[in-house]
Order: sequence, then C-alpha cells, then structure tokens
Amino acid sequence: MALHEFERRLERLVEGVFAKAFRSGLQPVELVRRLTREMDLGRTRGVRGVIAPNYFGFALSPDDHERFQAFADVLARDLADAARDHARSEGYLFVGPVEVELLADPAVSAGTFLLASEVREAEGGALVGTVVLPGGERVRVLDDAVTIGRLPECEVPLNDQNVSRRHAEVRREGDEFVVVDLGSTNGTKVNGTRVQKQRLNDGDEITVGSSTLRFEAS
Repeated sequence: MALHEFERRLERLVEGVFAKAFRSGLQPVELVRRLTREMDLGRTRGVRGVIAPNYFGFALSPDDHERFQAFADVLARDLADAARDHARSEGYLFVGPVEVELLADPAVSAGTFLLASEVREAEGGALVGTVVLPGGERVRVLDDAVTIGRLPECEVPLNDQNVSRRHAEVRREGDEFVVVDLGSTNGTKVNGTRVQKQRLNDGDEITVGSSTLRFEAS
C-alpha cells in the first residue's frame, strides 16, 4: 500500500465517530512512516534475499493508546498491510507472518511513540503463506492444506453458487506454495489463466467462481 493510499484509508476511518480523536495529538500516519523506515534500517541480507523485520511493537502514551482503542484492530491491520506492500515494492522478504501491536507505556509522552521491530521466524522455521479473502479476512497456510469451497467446513467457505463444494486447495510443497483445482465445475484461475495446479507467487490472484482471493507469501 503506497503511503498516500494509507492516508486516504485513514481519512475514511476517522470520519464521523472517530473524528474527535484526530483533531490534535499523535496522527496514525506517523506510525506507518516510521514503520517503513524501520524496515529499511532493519533489513539484512539472507540466503534467499533481503530480509526485513516482520514484528512491530508501537509503544504509545496511555492517552494516545486510549484514543486509538476504538479502532486499534483496524489500524494494526492497515499497518501490517503497509508493511507487506512496502516489502513487495522494495523486494524484501519476511521469514514469518507480519504482526503489529499497539501497546500502552506510561514512560512515553503524549504525541510521541517508540517502535521496536524484530525478525521473527514462523513456528518451526517453516514458510507461511496467506489467503486473503474478498472481505479482507486472512487465512494462513501452514502444514495443512487450506480448502476453498462452498461447504461450511472448508477453511475458506464461500457463499458463491459458482463455486463447487470443494473447489480448490492451497498447500505448501517444500519451499513453495501451490493451488490445486479439485475437479471443480467452473475451474480455477491464477491471474486470469485457468490452471489445474500452479505455483503461487506473492500477490497472485486466485479466482474461483465469481470470487477472487489474493495469495501473500510471508
């Protein structure tokens, strides 16, 4: 997510009931500017490429933390999205899921914040992929395959009559992630091309029926 896009999302976020919280004091856009700078400063050269921090802990004053509390989950999710997009634009790699925490710290003055970042491996050091649903929900792909379909027991259940009951699955194979069509009626597409089995890259779009999902690599 480019910085100006993040700012536009924040403008929509603070309309109405949240407007008072942003008339003065710490502005959320200051957090994303510091986050992307922290990624640049904390990057290291790894075997596969340049690795960036994937954990970010923001220490806020108790007053600022309380101001942000009503939409803290949305803000943390947007900050994580900004980290992923910055990594994508700069060619950085993550070794685990992106996590953002907003923490209250009495030692921090109002209007300021501290940021601690770390490179945190996924559990067991394995690669982690994520399937992002149309509504923004995220489903991690770990050791077990993630099934996409119309059945409620699927890890990604879709209320879409053009989707088969068990339509496709995303799974890890060694150091790669693949999507596999499970004999669906209407087929599975990756970036607009119909596939039976396809290796997935960060940012690929998976279309099943009339629904489009996005794959993100850790």
